Amino acid sequence: MNESAGYAVFFFPPALEALGDAIKPYLQDGPAGPHVPCREVDTGGAFIEMTLEGRTVDGRAIALELMVPGNMVRMIVSAHSDEEFGFHNRNRAPVLLEPGLGIMPQADAKPGADAAPTPSPAG
Repeated sequence: MNESAGYAVFFFPPALEALGDAIKPYLQDGPAGPHVPCREVDTGGAFIEMTLEGRTVDGRAIALELMVPGNMVRMIVSAHSDEEFGFHNRNRAPVLLEPGLGIMPQADAKPGADAAPTPSPAG
């Protein structure tokens, strides 16, 4: 995906074949294979609803909704770059993760340092 925020929706190969030419204008090729880049995804029903950003021939921005049966979707990848939130030290550099590897503890981290604080008993 080229956007900094959104989703990449990947399909099973038989689904791409079944959808044929109808899906081709929405597909982008990438290192992980063909996918549909979209701004929003709703997985709450029998169909996966994808909201895509598009442009008309005269350049106006439009929102397109593409719906496919849920059993056609192999994977949805989030590509959001939201700010971090929650209990963490904001002065530390974030730990980068590689796919398939566990979380790497930082050298100066104490065991349990990233755990949520335990509430003190009312007294």
